[in-house]
Amino acid sequence: MASEGKNLVGVDIGSTSIKVCEVVEARRGGGRKLVRFGFHPLPPETIVDGSVMNSGAVVEGLERLFHKQKRRNVALRASGHSVIIKKISMPLMTPAELQEQIGWEAEQHIPFDLAEVYIDHQVLQRKEMEGQMEVLLVAAKKEEINDLTNLAAEARLKTLCVDLDAFTVQNVFETGYGVPTPEETVVLIHVGASLTTVNILAGGTTSFTRDIANGGNAITEDIQRQLGIGREEAEAYKHGGDGRGIVPREVPEIINQVVEQLAGEVQRSLDFYLATSGDRQLSRILVSGGTANVRALLDAIRTRAGVPVDVLDPLRAATPDTKIDPMEFQGRAAQAAVALGLSLRKERERNE
Repeated sequence: MASEGKNLVGVDIGSTSIKVCEVVEARRGGGRKLVRFGFHPLPPETIVDGSVMNSGAVVEGLERLFHKQKRRNVALRASGHSVIIKKISMPLMTPAELQEQIGWEAEQHIPFDLAEVYIDHQVLQRKEMEGQMEVLLVAAKKEEINDLTNLAAEARLKTLCVDLDAFTVQNVFETGYGVPTPEETVVLIHVGASLTTVNILAGGTTSFTRDIANGGNAITEDIQRQLGIGREEAEAYKHGGDGRGIVPREVPEIINQVVEQLAGEVQRSLDFYLATSGDRQLSRILVSGGTANVRALLDAIRTRAGVPVDVLDPLRAATPDTKIDPMEFQGRAAQAAVALGLSLRKERERNE
């Protein structure tokens, strides 16, 4: 992928909040600076199962985050049921031949009417000796993508790119940590409010992705239900109290029950990958998203997987500018992974 022009402003419209990141590439000496971070909570039920139910709240949030901002070329994210990712094997061919062939391949592998989806692809690996190549095929429903870009347009933003959760987090990881060695198998797990995305990198490329319809909301909702309290209070207790005094003694047990279920679903994905890929073991797991701050989740995943598990640090990909208030960003770094990954995309990119 070759890139030109300025970095886009990354806009992550999640089910509970909007996150915005703007990164500037240093002209001399390399490196990147995170020059802007914005966070805007969304009212409950604004986005349900990936569908926008309250477009006014999203547009208002975007307008607030971009108030007085000149840079309005953005990258958005798509995820969930509207997106399908498949890794396929094809005979070796030139880029022009692949462009001609990819539509037919998509018909075989994508369970949507092709008239209803946007199709994209990227060559992962060329196996010259075997006369084969591995291609990543991505399809996203036009209706959902158009809904997203229309919301951005209402807030006077120009969408130049729509990326997927799994690949935005991968972008942050490879920029901040370096591309894994051919011997390493790294698992990136992004735990959003309502969706968890698993992306396994083997030999430096995506080998397996899966979305799990479960996330941090499940913990908040269980605390709400079992203690009979409001959402805001339950969310604070989930993160250790957040200044609300002593956390009720039932909370850790409630959290453990939910994270054990989520860790079990993650492990089933990892077991499936290991059983079908021929890969013998995983090297390490990095977790992002707001729920990455819930220690019990990391411990549960580590216990099951038996490999090191850490929180992904997006700030390894871009150093915060002195203009950013550290208190505003504190505790939100893991939540910023997708927005920061989007902000690494450029105004002009092309597949190679």
